[in-house]
Formats: sequence, structure tokens, C-alpha cells
Amino acid sequence: MGSLQGCKDFLKEEVFSQLAPENFLNTKEGLASLLTDTYARTANMNSNNSIYVIAPQEWTTDILFQSGDNVERDASNYIEFTWDPTVDFLVTNWDPPYQAIRDANIGLENIANVTNMSEEEKAVSTAEFRFLRAINYYKLYFFFGSVPLRTSSQQELQLAKASDEEVRSFISSELIAVVNDLPNPGDEAQYGRANKGAALAYLAKFYLNIKDWEQSASYAQQVIALNHYQLFANYEDLFKVENERNPEYIFVRPAFASSNRASANSWMNVSFPDNFQQDPRTGLEFANTWLNWPNEFRILDGFYNSFEEGDKRRNLLIGEYVDKSGQLISLLNNNNTRCFKYWPDPNAQGASHGNDIPDIRYADILLCRAEALNELTGPNNESISLINQVRARAGLAALSQGNFDQQGLREQILRERGWEFYAEGHRRMDLIRMGRFISGAQARGKSNAKDFHVHFPIPQVVMDSDPKLIQNEGY
Repeated sequence: MGSLQGCKDFLKEEVFSQLAPENFLNTKEGLASLLTDTYARTANMNSNNSIYVIAPQEWTTDILFQSGDNVERDASNYIEFTWDPTVDFLVTNWDPPYQAIRDANIGLENIANVTNMSEEEKAVSTAEFRFLRAINYYKLYFFFGSVPLRTSSQQELQLAKASDEEVRSFISSELIAVVNDLPNPGDEAQYGRANKGAALAYLAKFYLNIKDWEQSASYAQQVIALNHYQLFANYEDLFKVENERNPEYIFVRPAFASSNRASANSWMNVSFPDNFQQDPRTGLEFANTWLNWPNEFRILDGFYNSFEEGDKRRNLLIGEYVDKSGQLISLLNNNNTRCFKYWPDPNAQGASHGNDIPDIRYADILLCRAEALNELTGPNNESISLINQVRARAGLAALSQGNFDQQGLREQILRERGWEFYAEGHRRMDLIRMGRFISGAQARGKSNAKDFHVHFPIPQVVMDSDPKLIQNEGY
């Protein structure tokens, strides 16, 4: 009996680590681990992120459609405006943001108990958690409309939607509150972490999309006044993996070429045309370590042909290629040109490319302020100057103020934003803000498009789990 008891005691594990389960979140290391997870869930770089996250923002617009493989069934619902609460990809835009919000709430509730952090470190971490929580609500709000506001891990699991005003107020007030506690751009602890520029940029974008032009113009100017950001010289090279840490990127979704694809950029796997071997213009050769999936993203001719002559931004839309048999294949005039914006990563592993995806970049802020000022006063010298900065990088002639009235400049800005930000997930919101989302879809023959489609439905599995939720109008 004595020997058995001794054996039992021997098997008891004595925990020496300060990261034991009962005190994990009371340490700097534990909190840092939670913050890292919050960033990862905010980035939402799942294995097929280009299909799940970017595509619903582009399939529904005048830029992109998809065909091939089993993805076509779900993609067609977005393309034809026949989506409902049961379609795929909705949960992928609901669960990760709320998982990030959960992490942020837990971090904020535990940070006061951490004993091996300075007060300054606590202030920065608190600001980061609040920033990440706010931008996840930003993403939820502009995807689904009003949603439940979870601001504590102690709230009931079933929660009704907050009002539209409550969600808007929470997003703006949280971002405003953290600006002064976040580091200056370039001083953040690691690349990809939040800084003052990112918070100000999200405020500029948030107010733009709710049409508070004065606030949007003001926050865009504050980003510009930081004198940190600038346009990258060559648009065609901007998105290459070797240039991803550039002064135009304000906040990014980091990607890594990894074998498990959990944090990878999957765009190119659905953009290579069938049997692709070479791009004759640049000499790009298909590497045997890359994958070319049978489901393919295709650019609509109307968008491809809309570019002004000589616009360098169109160089990342491929109009022809050499296939594996050596034949030159044209993709023009068949709704079949391809977007190579996220230029293939030389070190990609299968479906995993390492190109970071920008959430907000400096060109967006320039055009954001230009639009807000035009909405406030009509055409003005500053708006024209801001637009011309972006056009000069694209190799285009400068615009003249005298050629536009307010509506004409509004339409020009919408065109510029399309040419500048295709495949970055902004087009849907740009069209909604300018009143062209539904009417534009109907003009493309999407007769199912109705006014309520400016918001997606809450996923049915979420509705089933929370009887307090009321589904969005129309669904």
C-alpha cells in the first residue's frame, strides 16, 4: 500500500511555469498570447480567405465573378443576388469577428491583474484590445448591419441586436478613445500591430461610409498630417510579397506561406487561368510548387475595359497567357481576364502565398478625403489635387477642377476607387455609399437585386442558436 501511494504521488505533476491555467491571464506572457490570437482572428486569414472574405465583397459588384468547381454553386448566389441565411461564407464573416471580440473582452477584463507589466505596457495593450474589438464591429456592421454588442465575457449567451445608433456610437467612441494610447506609426512593437495611423484611418473610413463627411475629412487629414505614410512608387510592385512592409500600408491582414494554409493568402490559386504556364508580358513562369485550383475568379469585361488608356493599374489584370502546350491564349472580351494583384509568392507552398492583404492603405485615405470634401463643397482644388496624386502614380494625366460639377466628380471618384482598389474588398461598400449597388446590379441584369441586399442576412445557424435575434429585413 505504501509503495502504491508513493507511485501515485510521483505521478502528480508539480507546475513550475508562471503560465499555469489558473494564472495564465495574470501574466504578461499569457496576455500577449491572447492578444496575438485576437489579431489572428481579426485578420481572418483562413485557408480559403480570398473566397470567404474578399469575394462576397466583389462578386456582388461590377468587378468579379467566379465559375468552376463546387464553389460555383455558392458563388452564384452572391453573383445573382439570390443569397439567403443558409448560404456558405456568411458564418466565415460572423464567427471570426465575434471570436476576436470575445478575446478582446477577456483581455480587457484581466489586464488589471497582470503583475509583470508596466502601466505604460498595460495602457498600450488595453488600447490594442479596444482597437481590435472596434474594427471587428466595423466589419460586422458593414456586412450585416446592426448586430449584438458583446462588451463583456459575462453577458448572456443569447443577446438581441443593439440599435443602429448604439453600434455606430460604440465603434466611433472606442476608436477615438484609443488614438492617444496607441504608438505612433513605426513605433509599434511588431509589424502589423495597431498604431495611431490605423485608428485614425478606420475613423476616416467609418465616417465616410456613414456619410458623415466632415468627420471623415477631418480624420483623413489627421492621417495625412502624421507625415508617415506615402504612396508606394510602383503600383505594379506594391502587392508583391517582397514589398509588403511599405509606407503605403496602414493596416494589413498578414499572410504567411505555410504548409497548413491557416494564415495564407489564397488569391492566386483561384486567379490562374486554366493550364497557365507563363505571362508573356513579364515572363512570370508557373512554379511546380504552386497550385492552380479549378474554381476561377474572372474579371468582367465592363470593368477591364473601363480603364483609361495607359493606366498602369490595369497591368495587374492579365489579358493573355501562354499555356502548358506553348499556345498563346487570349482572355479578352469573354469576361475572363484575371487579377494578378497579389503577385505569386516565389516561396509559396501549394495554396499558401505570403502576400499581406491591406485593409487600409494611404491611397484610400487620399481618395477618402477627396470624396468627403466634394460632398461638402463640390469640386475644389484640394479634392482634385488628392485624386491627382493617385492618378500620377498610375501614369495618368491630371484632372482639372473646371471639368466637373459635384455629381461628375462623385462619379469620377467612384471610377478611381474601382481602378485603384479592385480585389481588396472595398467595391461593395463604395457602391452602397454612392447609391449604385442595387441599381448597378439591376443594370447588369441581376433582376433579383432588392434594396434590402445592402446587408447580408444573419447566418441561419446563428439565428437558430439565439431566439432573441431578429433576422435582417427581407430575409
